[in-house]
Amino acid sequence: MMDPNSLTSKPLPRLTPDNTPFWEACRRHELVLPWCAACDRPHWPPGPVCPFCFGSPVGWRRASGRGRISSWVVVHKEWLPAFRNDLPYNAVQVELDEGVRLTGNVVGVPNEALKVGLPVEVVFDDVTETATLPRFRPVGTQAEPATKDA
Repeated sequence: MMDPNSLTSKPLPRLTPDNTPFWEACRRHELVLPWCAACDRPHWPPGPVCPFCFGSPVGWRRASGRGRISSWVVVHKEWLPAFRNDLPYNAVQVELDEGVRLTGNVVGVPNEALKVGLPVEVVFDDVTETATLPRFRPVGTQAEPATKDA
């Protein structure tokens, strides 16, 4: 039987052994990346070995949280009922200063202000008591994300 809340609740991150350190750091309002001890490079998504040199161990280091929009889209269609009240919303890919790309959204500016190359920094949105999502805002703005039901 389908959970009736599944159509109106926003999906939350699924924790795995590889990504748990990332989501735990987000709860502390820190952005961390998996970093290879052998070749000294960060990578995304997290995994048990480095995708560049296949080395291990992979550890976690704090990231700057700054980067630039490398791609973006504004969603106008209600793909999931849980996102109906957010329409239109943006989805962005941010290339962090460390070189990895994270997907998220930009808060604090109208969608019309988004552009490739826009400098952004991470902000954290405590969407539930146990889940915090990284979002981005243009560098130099003070607007924090409005917490919405997850």
